[in-house]
Amino acid sequence: QVQLVESGGGLAQAGGSLRLSCVASGRTFSLHPMGWFRQAPGKEREFVTAIDWRGGTTYYADSVKGRFTVSRDNAKNMVYLQMNSLKPEDTAVYYCAAHRFSYGSMTSSPGEYGYWGQGTQVTVSS
Repeated sequence: QVQLVESGGGLAQAGGSLRLSCVASGRTFSLHPMGWFRQAPGKEREFVTAIDWRGGTTYYADSVKGRFTVSRDNAKNMVYLQMNSLKPEDTAVYYCAAHRFSYGSMTSSPGEYGYWGQGTQVTVSS
């Protein structure tokens, strides 16, 4: 069974930092672009960032650019999201996702991701 499991969420103060992790089990996604998305209460799921399968190219939503950093360790089947300078508007459930295809193109479109984790809650207080 393929699983993506996020961890590292929690409560942070504005200006603080959190590091999210995502581990894949059941198969390897080392050749798949990976993405992070988030969903706040009452809002649609939105793209946060994506990373290519090599880990050399990244893509960020304007709202997090310069504050968040995505990385991956293919040997460990892990993807990370370092979140700095957190803002209350970053409060959301954060989801890790794997692209449907190996060697796929990085994309902000949720429909191109075929595997999703259950999400981890991030709450930023002001």
